[in-house]
Amino acid sequence: MLSRIAESLFWIGRYIERSDGTARILDVHLQLLLEDPWVEEDLACRSLLSVMGSEVPADQALTRADVLAILAVDRTHPASIAYSLGAARENARRAREIVSTELWECLNTTRARMPRRIASEKTHEFFGWVRERAALAVGIVESSASRDEAWQFFTLGRSIERADMTARLLATRSLTEASGPSWTTILRSCGAYEAYLRTYRGVPSARNAAEFLLLDRLFPRSILYSVTRAEQCLRDLGPRTERVGVSDSAQRLLGQIRSELEYTPITDILQDLHRHMDSVQDATSAASEAVRQRYFPTGAAPSWIGESA
Repeated sequence: MLSRIAESLFWIGRYIERSDGTARILDVHLQLLLEDPWVEEDLACRSLLSVMGSEVPADQALTRADVLAILAVDRTHPASIAYSLGAARENARRAREIVSTELWECLNTTRARMPRRIASEKTHEFFGWVRERAALAVGIVESSASRDEAWQFFTLGRSIERADMTARLLATRSLTEASGPSWTTILRSCGAYEAYLRTYRGVPSARNAAEFLLLDRLFPRSILYSVTRAEQCLRDLGPRTERVGVSDSAQRLLGQIRSELEYTPITDILQDLHRHMDSVQDATSAASEAVRQRYFPTGAAPSWIGESA
């Protein structure tokens, strides 16, 4: 496969997942600002922008509308939903000879229908639309793509991004502990609430909810599941004849953070949740850069503010 095609597929997967994850995080936190009159809006907005890797304006008070403008509809801001949807469509255009017609039409239509402004009373509806369009794009790939290198690169990008976005969502919890979203709200935002109840059969506690979103091997949005799937994609893409260790640096980085999470007691992770989530984000960013250097070294890495790759 041409490195140009591989790179486009990798970033299509990442950008689709990024738009979905950003919509979920914003939906939770902007709704919280509406419902809780005791939340200090400026501090909450700054914390959210910081976790999302965006530069925080120092000379003005931030409101819910500012966050929505920056992270949802700004087509030039690399961390925004609009930018991610546009970038996914652009990468699909570059790989048009291998991207299916259904996926191209889905991404093209989504980009064309992306609004430039969102009324305050329509934010929840907008975030739901973003999640539905992301799910449609992923569903098209999962149901119609051969499990070849093209699918491996797409899934690798999605898995790395999903681990990163779940870590960011959990980091927002640790930054706004006093007035932040409950664990029930966080589980619902990940579509994990019903799966959690079937697993733990009880009201969400901090320990159990964090354990489920971090370490559950069967839930597809958990960090452990996403990292493990990314490792499997790298194994399938890499050489089949290794006898000693792991030569692929991206696979090694992901394996190290997986082992750290697996073998650290959940109580210790909860005590310093923000640091552990930073470690996950650093590992996914470094792994993304390692993938770029190995498989498509000639291209400049698409990145968003706050990402070192």
